Order: sequence, then structure tokens, then C-alpha cells
Amino acid sequence: MSKFPYKFIAIEGNIGTGKTTMCHKLHQDYGCELILEQFTDNPFLPYFYKDPDRYGFPVELFFMTERYKQLSNFFAAPDIFNPQVFSDYFFMKTLLFAGNNLKDEEYRLFHRLFSILNKEFPKPDIIFYLHRPIDQLVENIKRRSRDMEAEISTDYLLSIQNAYMDYFKNIVDFPVVILELDDMDFVNKDADYQLIVEHFQKEYAPGLTHIRLQV
Repeated sequence: MSKFPYKFIAIEGNIGTGKTTMCHKLHQDYGCELILEQFTDNPFLPYFYKDPDRYGFPVELFFMTERYKQLSNFFAAPDIFNPQVFSDYFFMKTLLFAGNNLKDEEYRLFHRLFSILNKEFPKPDIIFYLHRPIDQLVENIKRRSRDMEAEISTDYLLSIQNAYMDYFKNIVDFPVVILELDDMDFVNKDADYQLIVEHFQKEYAPGLTHIRLQV
């Protein structure tokens, strides 16, 4: 019997929040299917962090087409024997980042392309957004020492966070659960990890739920 009440579960969060690591741990412990974004394959990303105005459109276009290809392949032949799918993104993330990173004319064109591609995919049954303070994100980003992320500013992280929050406020047809992690270390502290998993295993009403976790 499944330990999670939802089939298609998206684990979202800002840059450096640990969403991909969480998905890997869930796969290891529960054998769930994974959909993981291959962000390091984007050849424009290092240039974008240095010059976002110039490289915003190609970086977002590449992300959108790669996400589209990945989700199309997955949902064309899902594993019918596995009751759970965890993803470290949902397709609407494409538009949220584009709205934050593109200028008006670029965004209008991007939105038209996105609207065509977005019709094919199911929405997640639930989204868990792992929320951390900006200073904690900065520390996590420094700790993983990716050269291309050295240019990420606190203002940029805050703008991404605000884009997510503005979008989540308008969702009413499926649950969105914001989990306040603060400085929880679910990689090295099993108690932190188990507490988060316990919340993944609960059912929630559609719309926004906000939870501050305390061990």
C-alpha cells in the first residue's frame, strides 16, 4: 500500500532549497518514480547569471523545451506499476521564471509559446514548496560550490520567491503546501527528514496551506 495519498507530487522551492536532494532521498527510501530537471545541461545558464538581460530569453526557452520533452516522454509511457511520481519541478515554473527574467516583449512571445505547450500535461496532484530564508539559501548555494551560481544575488532569490508566492495564492483546484524549513538539515539529521516526510504523507484541502516545521 502506498505511503503517500497523492500520485503526482511536485517538490518545489527556490534555488538552493534542497528540492532535488529531497526527491533523491524519497526515491531511495520509497522507490518512487522521479522526474528531475536537468538544469546543468542548459548551455546559456552560466552566461545568464552574468548578464541576465542579454541571455534571459535563450535560457528560458531552453528550459521550457527541455522540460516539455522530458514530461512528454514520461507521460507517454508512465510506469503503471509504480503508484508514486515525485518531481523537483512543475511545468508552470517555466512561466514563473520567465515572468521574472524577461522583458515585456520577450515575455509576451514566450507566454504564447508556453500556452501551446502547457495544454498537454496533467497538473500535479499536490505541490510541496520547501521554503527557506534567503540567507539560508545563500549559504546552501555557497556550500555546493557551483561556479555558475556564484553570480546569484539575494535580490534575484527574493524575486523568484515572490513569483512563487504570488502564483500560489491563486491556486484553488489542488493543494499547495508551503513547508517552512528555516535551517533544517534533512540530509544529515534524520529527525528533520522524517518530520518532513510525515507531512508529505498527509492529505490537504485544495488551495494554500502554510506550515512552520519544528523538530
